[in-house]
Amino acid sequence: MSKEINEIIDKFEVIFRKRDKSHHAPYFDQIEKNNLKKCIETTYVSYVGNFVNEFEKKISKFVGSKYAIATTSGTAALHLALRYYNINNNHEVLVPSLTYVATVNAIRYLNSIPNFVDIDNENLGICPFKLEKYLKNSTKKINGKLLNKKTKREIKALIAVHLYGFPCRIDLLKKICKKYKILLIEDAAESLGSFYKSQHTGTFGNIGILSFNGNKTITCGGGGMVITNSKQIAQKLKHLSTHARLSNREDHYHDEVGYNYRMTNLSAAVGCGQLKKIGKILKSKIKNYYWYKENFKKFQSMKILKEPKNSKSNYWLIIGKFKNTAERNHIFKSLKKKGFGVRLCWRPLHTLKIFKNFPRDNLKNTNKIYSQTITFPSSSKINL
Repeated sequence: MSKEINEIIDKFEVIFRKRDKSHHAPYFDQIEKNNLKKCIETTYVSYVGNFVNEFEKKISKFVGSKYAIATTSGTAALHLALRYYNINNNHEVLVPSLTYVATVNAIRYLNSIPNFVDIDNENLGICPFKLEKYLKNSTKKINGKLLNKKTKREIKALIAVHLYGFPCRIDLLKKICKKYKILLIEDAAESLGSFYKSQHTGTFGNIGILSFNGNKTITCGGGGMVITNSKQIAQKLKHLSTHARLSNREDHYHDEVGYNYRMTNLSAAVGCGQLKKIGKILKSKIKNYYWYKENFKKFQSMKILKEPKNSKSNYWLIIGKFKNTAERNHIFKSLKKKGFGVRLCWRPLHTLKIFKNFPRDNLKNTNKIYSQTITFPSSSKINL
């Protein structure tokens, strides 16, 4: 292994000597404790309570959407979004292979088929140019439906993922969806606080989703959110998330199959506390990027990925890109052995046995990015 690679490992040990080495730890203080105490004292700890309503309103205001529906997880939020559009086993959903497995699991919950498309090397989201070429070559329109020539199934929707907090070229993807009459759903689970052309991620399509898992920019311990500007969508998804119970009835009357997907008041209490310091958290994560960039600028073997053009990233995770897989693997194993919270990028989903037989485009960029990258310790605590 080259001398420079070993110097990079040594540099990590020096700069992290008195810093948090964890991959991504949440930042809590007395605010969350006070909110939890208030919540417990009210006895409203399940999905009925003021904190849930407050959290929804504050998230809606922060991202610039008209409505927000709090859920138990980002996966649940995405499942509801797909359910709203009646995605089923006759449909295919375009989705990047380089994303967390939850994105595709939500598709499979409805027995629909993921159709994997390639990503852009700069922003790590779906490449609009490769997508358009793929649709031109592999689809045809029959009776107003866009069909996959090989499978004969209808291509119904596209899930645009803002990976690791980097906004994808969502404006171009939106144009393509409009041209081909494909539904656009945004998976902004990792990108709370990220903007594309001054607009928050998750607000370009009809439905977007967020996540508040323990490793996200702010957390509720678990939890997610549907964001939308449609009153009809908001009302329907809130209804579905509460077992589809009719609230105007005295008895327990349910008009369709619903889900137990509402966020608890306890989780929302934590979320409200986190939101009070989201500005501080985001500033510290941006500092993380510049701190990494400054400390590793002299090395040619590793590049710290920066936010794409026209974007403001939350820098949820700091990503190092290497020239080849051997160097990537050596750095990864060495740092992990020394106690650093490093991770490989999400494994491309088309390489998993459970998804390997589903349709896909040429995924050259996806495979290359996966083979060359590591996500480094990225907690806001590093530079608070």
